[in-house]
Amino acid sequence: MGIVVLGTSQAPERALGSTFPGEGTAATDRALRGQVRSRRGFEGQPGRGFLFLPTSPLQGGAGSAFLRPTAVRLLPGSSCWLFLGPSRRWGLEVRRQRRLPGAGVRGAPLFGPDNSAPARASMGPTQRPNVCRRLSRRALGFFSRDAGVVQRTNLGILRALVCQESTKFKNVWTTHSKSPIAYERGRIYFDNYRCCVSSVASEPRKLYEMPKCSKSEKIEDALLWECPVGEMLPNPSDYKSSLIALTAHNWLLRISAATGEILEKIYLASYCKFRYLSWDTPQEVIAVKSAQNKGSALARQAGIQQSVLLYLAVFRVLPFSLIGILEINKKIFGNVTDATLSHGILIVMYSSGLVRLYSFEAITEQFMQQELDLGCACRWGGTTGTVGEAPFGIPCNIKITDTPPLLFEVSSLENAFQIGGHPWHYIITPNNKKQRGVFHICALKDNSLAKNGIQEMECCSLESDWIYFHPDASGRIIHVGPNQVKVLKLSEIENNSAQHQISEDFVILANREKNKNENLPTVTASGRVVKKSFNLLDDDPEQETFKIVDYEDELDLLSVVAVTQIDAEGKAHLDFHCNEYGTLLKSIPLVESWDVTYSHEVYFDRDLVLHIEQKPSRVFSCYVYQMVCDPGEEEETINRSYKKDGDNIKY
Repeated sequence: MGIVVLGTSQAPERALGSTFPGEGTAATDRALRGQVRSRRGFEGQPGRGFLFLPTSPLQGGAGSAFLRPTAVRLLPGSSCWLFLGPSRRWGLEVRRQRRLPGAGVRGAPLFGPDNSAPARASMGPTQRPNVCRRLSRRALGFFSRDAGVVQRTNLGILRALVCQESTKFKNVWTTHSKSPIAYERGRIYFDNYRCCVSSVASEPRKLYEMPKCSKSEKIEDALLWECPVGEMLPNPSDYKSSLIALTAHNWLLRISAATGEILEKIYLASYCKFRYLSWDTPQEVIAVKSAQNKGSALARQAGIQQSVLLYLAVFRVLPFSLIGILEINKKIFGNVTDATLSHGILIVMYSSGLVRLYSFEAITEQFMQQELDLGCACRWGGTTGTVGEAPFGIPCNIKITDTPPLLFEVSSLENAFQIGGHPWHYIITPNNKKQRGVFHICALKDNSLAKNGIQEMECCSLESDWIYFHPDASGRIIHVGPNQVKVLKLSEIENNSAQHQISEDFVILANREKNKNENLPTVTASGRVVKKSFNLLDDDPEQETFKIVDYEDELDLLSVVAVTQIDAEGKAHLDFHCNEYGTLLKSIPLVESWDVTYSHEVYFDRDLVLHIEQKPSRVFSCYVYQMVCDPGEEEETINRSYKKDGDNIKY
């Protein structure tokens, strides 16, 4: 191995503080690994720093002894010392370069224009970033102090570790429960969120278990709230993650995600049954939705129709503040079947397939009867009480008395409607049962159909394909079928910026046998001739079929669950694909069997894979996989890479 020292005419033993050949000091070893030791140069000479340039792809990972030189000589006619490593077969190429103005060294300048980082040396073909090298650079402070840069660097290192060949995902824990199991940000919740287990440690451990409660007090729904960045909050506990939970008896709780302690309690109301929690604006505004008001059995028999379908309670979180409770009245909206709130838009749905959008802010400004503050005394309907405390609760203070201004309406099969893309587009299925599986992508501003905007996957399956806007905010669209995953991109048409077109970005195909039906017999055992054969369904259990497609936003990976029926049981594997190009990077087999008739959820969260399965008789199973690395396989992988890189060196 050869190393060139640039920028000094002194003897190397004086410059480095050691004698060659022989054992060097730790400083020598660090210098020989290619690190810049001084900007000012030797003996205070300004601008005469030094840089070690390894002339082979090896970066010193094998230890300093390998890098110690065995011969030293001064290059004729220059001020560069040449060190020849222990193995002459690596060879060395030394090229004379002109002195750059103001550089103070021969060859390339040591530092870039911003004087902040060493210039990149020419070392042949560009190599993939090495994890050990990136960790070393991080420890030495080569990255910006900006928290975002450090976070992206750390996640890049983790992604490389997750996808490398020697990394395995091991089933470290399996458990079963009679109640639903939920997962959120490294926490597994059991017994209706009463028990919380952390999945971050090497083996899952219990964080807390809340006291047992009656069925009428159980938690029915919950959301994980995480502290906002850059905001001043009134209490120290507000800076820690909290679980916002809705109980069966209409209490809204804020629970410490670490200890299970109840930090805040709000009593909602007694005039309806609240059941669902959702984010209106993620991590900022929540919407609490009531069950639909069906009326009593006697009222239905008498033909009395309830005018109020449901209620929506809207809060800003931390500190909790009430925006208002809105009623959805059939006298105003007509024969409405459901309603929800998302990103400040009130979405109202009808049995005919019609979907209408209204501005919640405009409704609040126009129809709010009285502003209410949590914890303050209030007189409402002849009754006085404290807002948010039992038994008074929170009155319905937003009652729409006239049809609000309509923002947008569209008709779609089963009210399926999505908005996304750049610029805004929406996806619907035409309101006709024969059109099931056909998706139209249209511009939101004028309802115009995009070029190639009718997407229909040619497949014959029991389960229909599905489509949605990519969660990575790239404006792309993911279309999933039983045997392929299409990632579509939305772009402007050349010479016509007003119209957009849909084109394929990449396609992920299932691993299947080609023309499987060709092997079917044309003559039966009894001698009958088979005149016609039928193709297998595209989601036939004996063929690899895609079941779940998700996106890991921190590692920028697409995760795809593929299932194949082998003999009497199904086997599944989780594949990681590059989100930019669709390249398969890693495949993880799941050890448990996969029954396609059960309900399944699979979560991929950094270095964790979690599979939740619902079996008959309300039996829930949870399988936890964690990333492990076999040192033996890791060493073998390094040796293979070392040999491969060595073979590519030109002498």
